[in-house]
Amino acid sequence: MNEDIQFILDSAKESMDAAIKHLEKQFVNIRAGKASPSMLGSVMVDYYGSQTPLSQIANVNTPDGRTITVQPWEKNMLQEIERGIMYANLGFNPMNNGDYIIINVPPLTEERRRDLAKQAKSEAEDAKISVRTARKDANNDIKKTDVSEDLQKNAEADIQKLTDKFVLKIDSLFEVKEKEIMTI
Repeated sequence: MNEDIQFILDSAKESMDAAIKHLEKQFVNIRAGKASPSMLGSVMVDYYGSQTPLSQIANVNTPDGRTITVQPWEKNMLQEIERGIMYANLGFNPMNNGDYIIINVPPLTEERRRDLAKQAKSEAEDAKISVRTARKDANNDIKKTDVSEDLQKNAEADIQKLTDKFVLKIDSLFEVKEKEIMTI
């Protein structure tokens, strides 16, 4: 196969891989009923004058499916961490027991589960759009090469196979996430 065509195929695959990685990252941020340390991933804390991610100044654990504990490495940071969690506006009510912060994660309502499933569907659609855009760009690049028409057609077919494979992967990731969200 022509080097130019192979390069185009490889870069299309990289773009599609990036879309999948982004989707997986977005899915982690969608809460599915169980407590998870990643739920506090967006929390920033005022650490001696600079905004610092919570994970860099405390241990975040989930002793069970409904509780998150935050144990700061410095006890004097408890109030700042509490304030940071409140400012993040995640809908959590942190409780400070003097040693660490306890957050009880409320169970999701049916309506909230449906909203989260819609959000997950939207993220999956965005990922599919990214994959299709990568396909379109690759097909345009293939047309610009100076190889035979047969090679161009074969390369376009390869790109389509790759696209179909990634769209199926996105669908299966969404199905898993939807099931996780809707399971009580």
